[in-house]
Amino acid sequence: MNRRLLRSRTDRMIGGVCGGLAQYFGLDSSTLRVISALLILFGGMSVWVYLILWLVIPEE
Repeated sequence: MNRRLLRSRTDRMIGGVCGGLAQYFGLDSSTLRVISALLILFGGMSVWVYLILWLVIPEE
């Protein structure tokens, strides 16, 4: 099984990062977006982390 972490082209709101992560881990992308937004708003994750992932993870 050859799984690769890629940004989604179809399931995207901004950069496809959450859609790609959800597809990789087999999660619902909406749930992952809500979790990410809560982490960004309440200090558990920085916006910089999302931007770095956007730059580092290749697009499918």
